[in-house]
Amino acid sequence: MALYTWFECKIRYEKLMENGKNKKVTEPYLVDALSFTEAEARIIEEMTPYITGEFTVSDIKRANYSELFTSDEDSADRWFKAKLIFITLDEKSGAEKKSSTYVLVQAADLRDAIKKLDEGMKGTMADYQIGMVSETPLMDVYPYEATETPEFSEDGAPDLRTREETVSQLIQKIPNGTVQEVQIGSDKVIIDRTGKDTKVNKLTNHDNEARRNDSSTEAEQEDTEETDG
Repeated sequence: MALYTWFECKIRYEKLMENGKNKKVTEPYLVDALSFTEAEARIIEEMTPYITGEFTVSDIKRANYSELFTSDEDSADRWFKAKLIFITLDEKSGAEKKSSTYVLVQAADLRDAIKKLDEGMKGTMADYQIGMVSETPLMDVYPYEATETPEFSEDGAPDLRTREETVSQLIQKIPNGTVQEVQIGSDKVIIDRTGKDTKVNKLTNHDNEARRNDSSTEAEQEDTEETDG
């Protein structure tokens, strides 16, 4: 059973609806991270390629899921929360003991979720009951996936100094009360941590060109001032 530490992150942005109009929406996503700061950094990195313009990380909270059952089926585009009740016998008294946990299942509908849950639990040694299954509003789930193979030092331990910082690590280092520019893949974004919620503004090609022109103008003005002096 994989070990996860889940955080539910809410993203607020303007979404193009089916009627062609933009509407402010707030969507929840699930992220595997070690801390609130890492959860925020990871969701910013994951969402940047898919949102045009500005979005806000409006809320982050812990989510208590002990296991994740995913599916590769195209129709399995929903996430269901299930409560599992495990039944054990007390060796001394012979009385039944019950303990519960929550898992997340990716499925097409409620029946499919129960089917996939039973399939995922095959082979477990403990007796269990399904106490509850309900659909969640989650849009997507992002487990942690190691993408780098660390180099090793002479004593056989991973040499973390040889690894470049990931985008997520760079975002985590941005202090509160500041505004900084970060490169995420092919996108340049402005991360604003001056308010209550972190705002992310993805720069368009027009914005980048304008920034380059402003920089050129400032440089020309400095050159002119030096010449006049």
